[in-house]
Amino acid sequence: MIVGLASLLFVLIWSTGFIVARATVPHATPELILAVRLALTTALLGGAAFHARQALPRGRRLGLHLAAGAMLHGFYLTLSWWAVNNGMPAGVMALLGSLQPLMVAAASVAFLGDRLPQRAWVGLAAAIIGVGCVLLPAIERSGTGSIAVGPAVAAVFAVLSMAGGTLIQRGSIAGDGIAISGAVQNGGGAMIAIAATLFVGDYRWDGSPMLWIGLAWSVLALSTAGLSLLVWLVRHQGPTRMSMLLLLVPPLAAVEAWLLFGERLGPVQLVGFALALGGVMLGRSTRPARDRDIAEPA
Repeated sequence: MIVGLASLLFVLIWSTGFIVARATVPHATPELILAVRLALTTALLGGAAFHARQALPRGRRLGLHLAAGAMLHGFYLTLSWWAVNNGMPAGVMALLGSLQPLMVAAASVAFLGDRLPQRAWVGLAAAIIGVGCVLLPAIERSGTGSIAVGPAVAAVFAVLSMAGGTLIQRGSIAGDGIAISGAVQNGGGAMIAIAATLFVGDYRWDGSPMLWIGLAWSVLALSTAGLSLLVWLVRHQGPTRMSMLLLLVPPLAAVEAWLLFGERLGPVQLVGFALALGGVMLGRSTRPARDRDIAEPA
C-alpha cells in the first residue's frame, strides 16, 4: 500500500518537471536555474539530515553518493535542458528519456544479477511504444531532420547518466539515510550545474514571480520530494521496477500540458497513454528474481 502510494506520488511530482521547465526557462538561463535549485535543495536536505542526526558518509561511500548525484541530478538535468534549449525538440528528448528504463533493465540483468520474466520485457516494450504514440504529434510538429550533432550527443549522454545514477543507488550506499543521501547527491549535482553555468557564461535572471514560483516548486517538490521518492523506490523495488514508472511521465505531462496550455491531445495520444499504463502495470506485476546478493555497480 505504502509503495503504491509512493509510486503514484512520484509519477505525479516528476511529470511536472516538463511544465516547470517550460514556465521558467524564458525567465533565466537553464544552467543557472539548475545550479540555484540544486544548491538550495542541498542546503534544505542537509538541514533535515542534521536534525535527524544522520551521519555524513565517509570514504568510498561519499564518493559513490557524489557520483550518483553528479549523474542523476547534474549531468542528466543540465545536458537535457541544454539540448532542448539548443534545438533538440522536447518531444524527441522525452522519447529518448523513455529508453532509460530499458537501459536500466538491461544493465540490471548484466551487472546486478536480476532475471526479468518475459512479461516484464513485454510490458516494457509496450510501454515504450505507448510513449512513442503520446509523443508522436510533438515530434511531427518539430521534425527531426534539423537536430544538430551537439544537442543529440548531449541528449544521449543525459539519458545514460540518469541510468547510471539510478543503478548506483542499489550499491553499498543504499544503507544511508534518505536525507543525507539526498543532500550529498544534490551537492554532487549542484557542482556540475555550477560548472556548466560558469562554462556557458550566461547569467540571465529576470526575477519574475513565475521564475520564483517555479524555483520553489522545483526545490520543494521535484528535487526534495521527487528525488527522495526515487531513491526510496529504487531501494525498495529495485532499479528496473522503479524506472518503469518513468514511462508514465511523458503521457501524464501531455495531459497536464493539455489542461494548462491547451496543447493537442488526440485519439492516438489517448491510446498511447493506455498502452503505456498497461505496459507499466504488466512489467511491474512481478519482482525480478535474483541469482545473488546485490552487486555494487562499477
